[in-house]
Amino acid sequence: MPTISTRVPEDLEAELEEYLESERLDRSTAVRKLLSEGLEAWRTERALERFADGEVSLTKGAELADLSVWEFARLVEESDRPWVSDDHLEADLDDL
Repeated sequence: MPTISTRVPEDLEAELEEYLESERLDRSTAVRKLLSEGLEAWRTERALERFADGEVSLTKGAELADLSVWEFARLVEESDRPWVSDDHLEADLDDL
């Protein structure tokens, strides 16, 4: 497993210490957990943005977020992002 080291501001270190005590974790485990959770959130947000911008399909967005299509669809619905663009909606309505 590769090693990553970084310098952090004192206030962030103090907050990390609180987290360590609260979660009863050693420093390495806690940092790995927080990094993993942060990257998961970033992946999900990025996939939601790309889906809302029309760059990716619902299925591809779910894949990018590492979620099932149903889980990703629920997140899209909860996010107040549009499911379809106005252009697509108008074209679909014209087809009807």
